[in-house]
Amino acid sequence: MDRLYQRGEVMDPRLNIIDKRFENVQRIIAVSGGKGGIGKSLTASTLALILTKQGFRTGLLDLDFCGPSDHVILGIEGVFPEEDKGIIPPEVLGVRFMSITYFAGYNPVPLRGGEVSNAIIEMLAITRWNELDFLIIDMPPGTGDPALDIIRLIKRVEFLVVTTQSRVALAVAKKELQVLKELGVPVAGVLENMRRKEHSTVKEELSSCKVPFLGSILFDDNLEDALGDPRELLKTDFAAKLERIVKADLIQ
Repeated sequence: MDRLYQRGEVMDPRLNIIDKRFENVQRIIAVSGGKGGIGKSLTASTLALILTKQGFRTGLLDLDFCGPSDHVILGIEGVFPEEDKGIIPPEVLGVRFMSITYFAGYNPVPLRGGEVSNAIIEMLAITRWNELDFLIIDMPPGTGDPALDIIRLIKRVEFLVVTTQSRVALAVAKKELQVLKELGVPVAGVLENMRRKEHSTVKEELSSCKVPFLGSILFDDNLEDALGDPRELLKTDFAAKLERIVKADLIQ
C-alpha cells in the first residue's frame, strides 16, 4: 500500500500546492548529514550566502525543527515573513529565509512522529518562494521521516552530504548514501568538513559509494567569532574554501 495512503494524506489538499510552490525554483539542494555537530547548518547557511554573492537568486529553508540554528549563524533578527496568499520569506543580505523560528520564536518545538511530517508539509505548502535559482534546505540529522518526507514531497531535490573524518560520522554517511542510492535520489556530492589531520581517508572511504567527492575544508579556529555576522562569515577560510568548491562543482 502506498505510503501516502497509509498516512491518510491522499486527500490532503496541501500536497497539490507543494509542487506549485517549487515550479519556479531551478535547483533544490538539501544539505544533509547523518550526525549532528558536523557543520551541516553552517554549510547550508554559508552556501546560501555564497550563491547570492555569485548573483544567484537564493533561498534558505531551515527544516531542523528540533534545533534550528541558521538564524543564529546569519544573525537574523527583527525581520518576519509577509502574508500574501501564503507566506513570503523575508530577504536577509539577498537570501530569502524561512524557518520554524518565525512561528515558535526561541521556544522549543517538541514534535514527534506524524507531527513532524505535518509540520514539514505545512511549511512547504505555505511558503511562496517565487522565482529562485537555488533553494538550500538545511536538513535535520539522519535519514528518518524528515528526510524521507522531503524526498517524496520535493520531486527534484538533490542531496549534498556533509561528513567529518570521524569514524562514526563516516559510518553514518555511508548508510545515508546507501539509502539515497536505493531511493534513486541524486547526490550533488560529499563534503568533508572540519578536517584536522594532514592526511584524510574520507575520499577513499567513500569511493565505493560512487558519488562525487567535492573536497575537504580544514577546521577553522576563527570561525566561531564570525557567527552571527554574515559579512565576517564570508571572510573566513571556511567560506573561501566552500566558495571554491561551489564554483568548481555546484554551479552549472
